[in-house]
Amino acid sequence: MLRTLTLAVLLATASLPALAQGQRVRVGVTPGPHAQILEAVKPIAAKKGLDLQIVEFSDYVVPNEALSSGELEANSFQHQPYLDNQKADRGYKIESVAQTVNFPMGVYSKRHKSVDAVPAGGTVAIPNDPTNGGRALLLLQDKGLLKLKPGVGFKPSVADIVENPKRLRIIEVDAAQTPRSLDDVDAAAVNTNYATAAGLKPSDAILKEEPKGPYVNVIAVRSADKDKPWVATLVESYRSPEVKSFIESKFGGAVLTSW
Repeated sequence: MLRTLTLAVLLATASLPALAQGQRVRVGVTPGPHAQILEAVKPIAAKKGLDLQIVEFSDYVVPNEALSSGELEANSFQHQPYLDNQKADRGYKIESVAQTVNFPMGVYSKRHKSVDAVPAGGTVAIPNDPTNGGRALLLLQDKGLLKLKPGVGFKPSVADIVENPKRLRIIEVDAAQTPRSLDDVDAAAVNTNYATAAGLKPSDAILKEEPKGPYVNVIAVRSADKDKPWVATLVESYRSPEVKSFIESKFGGAVLTSW
């Protein structure tokens, strides 16, 4: 009887599709909320047959290169404008397959309690990549600190500033280094994932982006993989009620879900 049961279990396991036997899916993320959210996704995906392996990267450039080269199956760290810019610049055959969360950008300061306190000629650090740097400049424009050329879209540069009443000095640094720059500048525009990882509270931002526009983050995969069953399973696991509840309780409004 025991031999018969053992054989039945083995046969049943062998007949399961590969997806249900723990298919490895390596997902690239940046430290902080992206990594924490994927940790919450991991057990849900495991129940659906995916063995999620979370790979952390300290910057925004390497995760797409790693995905394109086959070192990852997916990544979850970027918004659509950034992905579009990377594809245009580097020719990646990568596509977004689902929207995930939004991280409203904030401007932080260790020297000043409000944006009005930033002095004339003060220094403001922004990310040095076109999409996040442009996002920071648009935030500064929305709050009346500077004015950009009309029609610059979502990727304005420092060269597009046409009015700067406070003569602010805009310094461009790697996005991952914006929290560290706070020791040396009057204020810095920091993406929420890096702010949270550095111990900054989004509620302490002296300027905060409204949760609008195209800056919802996405899950990206290689174009050749987009229709594979594991992709749908990954998306379903991420956009689950359990993960939504985790995000809302863990981040208290600093991270907004798209579902």
